[in-house]
Order: sequence, then C-alpha cells, then structure tokens
Amino acid sequence: MMRFVKPLLASVALCAMLPMQARAELDVIDLKAAIQTTVAGNYAALDALYKDIHAHPELAFQEVKTAARLAAEMRALGFDVTEKVGKTGLVAIYKNGDGPTVLVRTELDALPMEEKTGLPYASHEKASWNGREVFVAHSCGHDIHMASWVGTAKTLLGMKDRWHGTLMFIAQPAEEEVTGALAMLADGLFTRFPKPDVAFALHDGPNGYDTVAYRSGIGSSYADLLEIRFSGRGGHGAEPHRTIDPVTIAARFVTDVQSVISREKDPNEFGVLSIGAIHGGTAANIIPDGVYIAGTIRSYKPEVRAKLHAGIERTAKAVAAMADAPPPDFKITAGTKPVMNDPGVVASAVKVLQTAFGDKVRATPPVSASEDFSEYAAAGVPSMMFNIGVYEPERVAAARNGTGPQLPPNHSPLFAPVPQPTITLGIQAMTLAVLSAFDERARSQ
Repeated sequence: MMRFVKPLLASVALCAMLPMQARAELDVIDLKAAIQTTVAGNYAALDALYKDIHAHPELAFQEVKTAARLAAEMRALGFDVTEKVGKTGLVAIYKNGDGPTVLVRTELDALPMEEKTGLPYASHEKASWNGREVFVAHSCGHDIHMASWVGTAKTLLGMKDRWHGTLMFIAQPAEEEVTGALAMLADGLFTRFPKPDVAFALHDGPNGYDTVAYRSGIGSSYADLLEIRFSGRGGHGAEPHRTIDPVTIAARFVTDVQSVISREKDPNEFGVLSIGAIHGGTAANIIPDGVYIAGTIRSYKPEVRAKLHAGIERTAKAVAAMADAPPPDFKITAGTKPVMNDPGVVASAVKVLQTAFGDKVRATPPVSASEDFSEYAAAGVPSMMFNIGVYEPERVAAARNGTGPQLPPNHSPLFAPVPQPTITLGIQAMTLAVLSAFDERARSQ
C-alpha cells in the first residue's frame, strides 16, 4: 500500500479486508479527491495568477516581473526562495524532515509573437528582441505551467503528513531559447542547492484537458541551430551574367538539402531540417553579394544527428561550388539534448496516475519539438516530463474525426487553453507524481 496515503477513517475496516493492490487503488482515488477539493478551494487565486501572467508575458532572460511574482507566491507559502539564479530564474526550497529531494520545474518565458485569441486577458505587451520591438505572448502555455506549479506547491504543503523530504521548486528562464536550464546549472543549481533525487516537469498541448500523455526513454529531440552565409558577387539585375547570384545558390540549397532527409537518412529514423529565415538583398533590381540562411536540425539519435550534419554541410558547399562561388560560411551550433525519461521514475508515477485517471493516461511517441528540461537528466538526475491537454474533449474529438475545426497548437497566435480544468489537471497529476516519487524512494531506503 502506498505509504504516503492515509485512508479515510470510515473506510479503514473495509480497506483492511481488501487485497493490498485494491487498497492501494482506493487510497489513490481518495487522494485524488482530496487534491481536487484543495485545488477548488485555492482556484480563485490561481486563476488570478494565471490571467495576470498571461496578460503580462516576458521574453527569455527578461522575466523579471514574472519571477518576482512567483517568488512572492512561494515565500508566502513558507519556501526559502533564492532569486536571480541563471540570470532571472528562482529556486524555492521547502524541507519537511528527512527524505529525498524532488525537483519540480516550470518555465518563465514567453514568445516573440502577437496573440490573436481575443480573450479578455489577452496579452498586448511588447518588448525588445534582437534589436527590434515585437509583441510578446504566452502562446506555448508556460503561464498554465506556472499556475499549476504554484498550485502543486500549495497542495503538497497542505499534505505534509503524507511525505517527508525536500521540495525543490525551480522557475527556469529562457526555455524557448533552450538556454535557461544550462544557465541555472552554470550558476550552481546543483551545487549551491541540493542535487535532487528525482525531477518532474509537465507541458500542455492541444489535447483534451482530461488526458495525460507520457513517454519512457526518449521524449523529445536534439535541436541544433544551422546558420549559413552564401557569398557571391553583386551587380545589376539586368546583367546577371556579370554576377554570382547568392539568391539562386540559397534557393538551390533550400531545395536540394531535403534530399539528405529523404535519401540519406534511414526512413525509419526521425530527422527534420527546417529553414526558418532567409535574408538577402535590398532592392528588386540589385543582385546582392550575400544571403544568410538559418534553420533548425532535429533528431533523436546521435548517429542520425551526425549523418544529418555531414550531409547538410556537404550540400551547402556543393551548391556554392556549382555556381563558382566561394565556400559558404557554415555553422552548426549544438542545441539542447533529447529529454530522457527515466523508466523507473515513469513506472512509479504512471502506476499512480493510471489508477487516478484510468485510460486517460496514455503512452505516446516522442515529440519532434525540443526541451531543455533534458539538461537536468544529462546532469545525472532521474527525470520525467509528461503532457496534459488544454481543450474540451468534445472539441478535440470533433477535430480528429473531421466534424469540427482543427484546434490551434502551441506557438499559434490563437492558442487558448481552457484555464480551470487544465490547471486543475496539472496540479492533480503533478502532485500525484511527486508523491509517488517520495513513496518510491522511501520504500527503497
């Protein structure tokens, strides 16, 4: 039976007559109900927190007000809070006797894009980004994560008799640039503070707000930045024969490089190259002397990653040589690693989550996006990231069977989670996962 759960007094006699597995399941169901009651009592404050953060988003390493707001919330709960870890991150510690240290992460940052949801609490904020003014929006759902993070902390503190150990709640900057985790680690996250025994994070997405998705092992992709500058010889658009046109070189590269994906990579292995930016030229009748290209390279496995890198570089040099142009300036910057979900941590958490939510807890394939939560596992901490849905289940079903419109995904200007059921699910699932880790570590000692 799970150690951290105290059965209701009225059911003690009945539970004693049941097999151990049945008693454990009843305990989890009772615990889920208790969490839901706690969340309902706290929800008004969490809703206000969520909508305030949603309306006032901040970009990577600019999350000063957001971090201060969360620091105040955690101090009010009794956590020992340290700010400005990894520039704008914070670490909140709560000790409740001897036992393991469990880390729970949220992200702080938003995206440089305009929100178009029309919600009454929609963001109209602007900020400086890469030398220009841009709109800012929480279109990836980090505001949901923050509200769930605070709500989980409140719920766990209300259940201090059910666990013993240390809570390590961290609010990480710059996840969208996949640099915030490394910044916190470089600033002593696991030396100035306890190195956790287990780490958890969640992410929301365009599924039903009654579903939890998980993966054991690889959970996300490598993400590497590709930058190329093709050089040519500029001139008049009416006399292209006197030039070496870098625009046509870049255009050939964008087309030809996809053959690395379709013809060199094993089709059974995941790999994606996306070109997201092309910059070159100033006027319609001028052939420029250079074109800049930027994109991302994603894969799951190191050997596939190496093959993609080599093929992309070879293609860039080849298209330049075909035009008798100089070799390009070519750069691949290593990005974040794949999220690696520890099988033991996953097994313990999923057992509890499936008892609480039934078949709404499902194993899914790795996602093609990238996440720097991976850096904590790479630093030696057994970790698990899981996903929760944000939309009405009926709308999700209609979108999937073609009877309703497609629902906006993360990073869409129309991404609009339904707050209360989504935040409630996030708190319930994360609280149960954390308690499962405390229980598993206690039983193994």
